[in-house]
Order: sequence, then structure tokens, then C-alpha cells
Amino acid sequence: VQLVESGGGLVQPGGSLRLSCAASGFTFTTYRVSWYRQAPGKVRELVAAVTTAGASTIHADSVKGRFSISRDNAKNTVYLQMINLKPEDTAVYYCKAEQLFKGYWGQGTQVTVSS
Repeated sequence: VQLVESGGGLVQPGGSLRLSCAASGFTFTTYRVSWYRQAPGKVRELVAAVTTAGASTIHADSVKGRFSISRDNAKNTVYLQMINLKPEDTAVYYCKAEQLFKGYWGQGTQVTVSS
């Protein structure tokens, strides 16, 4: 079982990034997938989530209108498109695939928003 995040990096305020979460080793299409983030000294927080078929999504209030989660089940991949990034978006971003009693985490990708 593997979840591998990519696409993080250093970006200036107002910039954009697209994170990817590639899954392998399990039946990805039967798992809901979420993006979380954790800033230094803060608890991990939910950023966005998408249902198994991608028909329904939720986004945290702090990112609504700027971040968008989507998934491509043919590629076993979930994306997080981030625009108009702010310094407070700086964090390690993690994806999580979960069912009712089971879940898998990726290793995280660092996003730093700074001028």
C-alpha cells in the first residue's frame, strides 16, 4: 500500500501549485480521499475531501474559492489545485485514503508560501 504526494515547493504569495497523490497497492476507487495539512506547532487539519467517484467534495472554509480537490480514478490519483496562495497556507500537506474502519496516509509534501 502506498500513497505518494508530490507537487509541493516554494511559491510566492498569490501563486499556484497543484499537488498530486498517487495511490497503489489497494482498491483506490473504493476509498474516500482527503487532503490534510499541518503547520509547525499546529494540529493537523482537514483541507478538502472527495468521495469515491468524485461526485461530492468538501473544502475547509479557509481554502474555499482558492483550493479545489479532484480525482482521476483511471490514474489512481487525487489532486489539490491551489491558487492565490497565502503565507498561512504554509504547511506539510498529506493525503489520506479511508474507508469506515481503515485508512492510509502518505508521507507528505512541503508547501511554503513566502516572498
